[in-house]
Amino acid sequence: MKSFLTPSTFLVLFLLTHRAGAATIAGHVNDPDGRPVSGAHIIVSGAIGTVADRVTGPDGAFAVERVPPGEYGVRCIADGFQADPIILTISDEERRDLQIALRVSAVAESVVVSASQIEVPLSRTADSVTVVPAAELRAHQVETASDALRLVPGLTVTRSGGRGAITSLFPRGGASNYTLVLVDGIRANAFGGGYDFSHLSVADVDRIEIVRGPESALFGSDAIGAVVHVVTRRGRPARLDALAEGGSQGTARTTVGASGARGAWNFGGGAEYTRSDGFTGLAPANGERVSNDDYTLAQGSGILGWQRPTGAELVVSGNLGRDERGFPGPFGSDPIGVFPGVDRVSRGINHTGQIGARFVNSWSPRARQRVDASYADFSGDFTSAFGQSSSGTRRAEARVQEDFLFSAAFAASAGAEALRERGSSSFITGVTSEPLPIWRSIVGTFAELRYVGSERLFVTGGVRVEHITRDALEANVGEFTARPAFPDDTVNSVNPKVSVSYLVNGGGSDHPLRLRASAGTGIRPPDAFEIAFTDNPGLKPERSASLDGSVEQTLRGGKFLASATVFFNRYDDLIVTVGRSLVDASRYRTDNISNARSRGVELFGSAKPAHPLTLRGTYTFLDTEILSVDSLARIAPPPFHVGDPLIRRPRHQGSADVTYADARFTAFAEVTSRSEILDVEPNFGSFGGLFVSPGYVVVNAGASVRVARGLDVTARVLNLADRQYEETLGYPALRRSLMAGIRLAAGR
Repeated sequence: MKSFLTPSTFLVLFLLTHRAGAATIAGHVNDPDGRPVSGAHIIVSGAIGTVADRVTGPDGAFAVERVPPGEYGVRCIADGFQADPIILTISDEERRDLQIALRVSAVAESVVVSASQIEVPLSRTADSVTVVPAAELRAHQVETASDALRLVPGLTVTRSGGRGAITSLFPRGGASNYTLVLVDGIRANAFGGGYDFSHLSVADVDRIEIVRGPESALFGSDAIGAVVHVVTRRGRPARLDALAEGGSQGTARTTVGASGARGAWNFGGGAEYTRSDGFTGLAPANGERVSNDDYTLAQGSGILGWQRPTGAELVVSGNLGRDERGFPGPFGSDPIGVFPGVDRVSRGINHTGQIGARFVNSWSPRARQRVDASYADFSGDFTSAFGQSSSGTRRAEARVQEDFLFSAAFAASAGAEALRERGSSSFITGVTSEPLPIWRSIVGTFAELRYVGSERLFVTGGVRVEHITRDALEANVGEFTARPAFPDDTVNSVNPKVSVSYLVNGGGSDHPLRLRASAGTGIRPPDAFEIAFTDNPGLKPERSASLDGSVEQTLRGGKFLASATVFFNRYDDLIVTVGRSLVDASRYRTDNISNARSRGVELFGSAKPAHPLTLRGTYTFLDTEILSVDSLARIAPPPFHVGDPLIRRPRHQGSADVTYADARFTAFAEVTSRSEILDVEPNFGSFGGLFVSPGYVVVNAGASVRVARGLDVTARVLNLADRQYEETLGYPALRRSLMAGIRLAAGR
């Protein structure tokens, strides 16, 4: 009888069934004075991801049992400290005991899940990645994620007023809808990429990962300029904390969070409630009293996981939120004198809900499978002088990924992702003038190959093919919004990415020098309004192409770090309105005919001369330019001219901060600055013309004192110098504000 056990069949059977392994990796972690360190995370990782995450006990001990034979990296993560990674090869039934000595360091190790198809140690990443850990958020008394992003080079944050006002992020000169936002791996963007950072809570956050540059090769649509990934806490060490604070503008804020583990189960959860009266003084524009700048936020999140030791893992997470805010309008700068008065009617209410699940199983030391599924529902209701309106996004997503280890140096991932989403608005209507949802499906197939060379050279190359289909859309017969019926439309897009990291002088050098470089492309499909208010049936995604390179120098064993990054971005197929001046470029009302570019330098420096003290500084030089539209030389979309900078992108931007944190006392001071920017007239937008908005320098400071075990008193002052400024032209930022409160904590 003919045998069906071909060599390829033997390979598959080997990958799926070979999982010998009773080895143990154990040891102790000590600080620079030789004392045991409790609560440090020990990460054991292989070429296809993390094998185990353990937390040291009171005696600094840890143990990882039932480890399959193979080559692993062992890394220790502890706030304010660093240890050299330990690379070891372990055989079946072997026990390896390690002694890990920590040193004070400005360089913090972390595990990053947003820069590759698998979890990667931060020290191995070749992209421009910044990780903001929970300890840093707590030390700086951060209220929302956007406050932390202000201290990241290459990012511009603009808020249109006080707490809860629309907050946008511009990555490396890209648009405000060019950043993919993930919460525990679940997409949080609206249909078309828009995201308001004003409500992104940090109540129960473990870390925030920021990857600068296009990541569509990993995540597909919307990851055209950057990725911001919020990862919440779960598992050991067990802890419970709560914060209650209040202060200026009638602001009150309460947060609570908890995490822990029992047996194979681990969990985490948090909630926040914030309310503020906002600005209640006289409007600078005309002296009227402002009465509806108020804001309310209520959010809750939870995550539950189950994991066998070095085996299968199941994680379920979700979050719910509601926010409400008044919109008094742009009551600040009024460059052409057309401010109509304080808007006492406009008010918006948003509801958000997300749930997701992830299953990961290692079939053998050489093969792992990951399956993800999620659902999100975002809705908003807005009341204005013109009546009531609503909008929303619904999205279902599923993903399957296979990871393979070919050798100690080579590993790969491949898989597919399917997304179905709906965008809706009261203003998007059909033949009967009833609201008409817009449906879109995206199927992405992806592959990634990774190479590790002696812990000095790391190369990652990936590609993703997007198959984007918009459903047929019936006509709109409105007098001002007439639109013909659109048939189904399909776009295929290939997005590659390659990144390289090379450690020039490794081998335990006291001053390692690392070089990084990456290149890739990104896409953003049109949003619901861009689809609904055009007569162009073939409107395409906007695209980006990016190249960057960096050098990173560490001195004195990690106590000092300096890095410099150069980047170049090109943005093509930008969607713009086709006016009379552009009729020779397109026959449609809107089209993909505009282009732009950005280039710049990001500088970062950090020093930790002693464990309690950390010093950091950032500077970003950004040069943006509006280019000619397709087929028309030296003509740009009105009111812009070729060569103009992009709006709300400062040419110069920087920050400096100092943090002191020991067991009983924590203090911080930070300075952020921005040069002047080009902005639009606040009441009529670009139709009112372009104006220069002045730059500013803002100082924040605060401290917390431990008055009893598990009880801290906190205080901070925002805009310490009481600077009058506007991040967005026409919308005054907060003046000097004082917040004070108490923090309760149990556990680590």
